Amino acid sequence: MGIVSPVGSTLETAWANVVKGVSGIGPITRYDPTEFPCRFGGAVQGFELEKYLSPKEARRMDEFMHYGIAAGADAMADSGLDLAKVDLDRAAVIMGSGIGGLERIQEEHKTFLEAGNNPRKISPFFVPSTIINMIAGHLSIRFGLRGPSYAVVSACTTSTHAIGVAMRTIQYGDADIALAGGSEMATTVMGVGGFGQAKALSTRNDAPQEASRPWDKDRDGFVLSDGGGAVVLEELEHAKRRGARIYAELAGFGASSDAYHITAPPDDGNGARRAMQSALRDGGLNPADVQYINAHATSTPLGDVAETLAIKGAFGDLAHKLAISATKSVTGHLLGAAGVVEAIFSALSIRDQVAPPTMNLHVPGEGCDLDYVPLQARQMRIDAVLSNSFGFGGTNGTLLLRRFTG
Repeated sequence: MGIVSPVGSTLETAWANVVKGVSGIGPITRYDPTEFPCRFGGAVQGFELEKYLSPKEARRMDEFMHYGIAAGADAMADSGLDLAKVDLDRAAVIMGSGIGGLERIQEEHKTFLEAGNNPRKISPFFVPSTIINMIAGHLSIRFGLRGPSYAVVSACTTSTHAIGVAMRTIQYGDADIALAGGSEMATTVMGVGGFGQAKALSTRNDAPQEASRPWDKDRDGFVLSDGGGAVVLEELEHAKRRGARIYAELAGFGASSDAYHITAPPDDGNGARRAMQSALRDGGLNPADVQYINAHATSTPLGDVAETLAIKGAFGDLAHKLAISATKSVTGHLLGAAGVVEAIFSALSIRDQVAPPTMNLHVPGEGCDLDYVPLQARQMRIDAVLSNSFGFGGTNGTLLLRRFTG
């Protein structure tokens, strides 16, 4: 697994901060946000670009690619794979982004206009520096992975879907190994401005680290963040033969559509419920087998209630026995990278037998009455975890991870 995030850009640093409840949110400094309703976000921390790309290579890519390539490279290193002993024709790369090269598109258009609408001023690298599938393309080239290579793009569910599709690729027999995940660099002028105009972002400018407050009565929108994540999935017998270190078993994947509204969930969370039920069914587990849910929980008034109702719909009376938490309370919302980052935290929660806390949850809002692990991590038995992601367009995805017992 590999991660680039506002709470750190190594697995252990990021995870330690999540468990301790250390926020990665702060004022925007890459441009002057004075006129914006929201003037803060989650910039990546501890990221050393030069470890992954030369200055020349980096200049030919939007920043979201930097994060995706770095996370992918770290995941490959963490996997311990000896590529000389791998059938590279059966190694897939499925990496996505919700928005892609937003800043580079913005910059190139500005250059075009400032040059008097002169198309000769557009960089020849403009298209390959911004299109979303190039994360997978660069990683495929970097490691010689010659199996299926493409992008998944489904808003905030992107990297959850990428992992699910990678799982299916292995199950269908098209690959033995798949590098999967996503990345995002959206705290740009157009990203913050666009989400701000949609009234989706928190405006708690006087206290940015307290702005992401899932399920709290004073929540007022999500916090936009940047970063990336990647995981290496491997067919079980293939992993066993090489003595791989296995964090967790990816046991199930569920996906659904709300078929309801472009940005709002249905009041009863019907689509989210069906995604969770599909993941459980796919993994052959019952609701009683799950101890923890890493929730989508973006800190929006509608979304947090809808997910709570979806969990109740999927788990019935057992919903009140679950530990449920929102790591977005410290990372913010990484859009297309959120799913993979939260899947990584889900795997580490199994490894360390700890449910990370939901920070900034002081007084639950109306309709938010489950156990959200407020303010402090909880040591507990965790054998199976659901990781939820839901996105604009009513697209939903859930991953089921469980402890690998051999």
